Amino acid sequence: MAPTSGVEEDQVNLRAIFSFGIGLAVVTTVVHLLMLWMWHMEVANIDASNPPRVYPLAAQTQEERRPPTPRLQDGIETAGPKEALKELHAEEDQVLNNYSWVDRNNEIVRIPVADAMKLALQRGLPSRPASAAAASQGAAAAPAATQEKK
Repeated sequence: MAPTSGVEEDQVNLRAIFSFGIGLAVVTTVVHLLMLWMWHMEVANIDASNPPRVYPLAAQTQEERRPPTPRLQDGIETAGPKEALKELHAEEDQVLNNYSWVDRNNEIVRIPVADAMKLALQRGLPSRPASAAAASQGAAAAPAATQEKK
């Protein structure tokens, strides 16, 4: 036997590796082309007598699509949400900034908020009389004392 050097012989078969890569690329391309051809054939087979499905909500008219009663924004047919909000704010401003009757028989009147705040400052806030306040505090303390004894 002849002495050998410390380097092993290269045993990688480059031709087989490159052949495999080229074959894989060719097979992949053929499969993609076949899939594209099949897709075109399926599209061509769609028949005009077989129209796409029409969904029930898309087939309904605007009136049929309205929700059942009670409708929260009834009477607002053409207005969108922004217009409905503007209308709501206008109605609230009318109620808050003008005088109107709440109950005419009992003579209860709604007054504007600014006037109500001025009256509250002039008259002061309602409060209980001192004797009633003391009695209610004593009544509240009595149940607490009975619970401590138990």
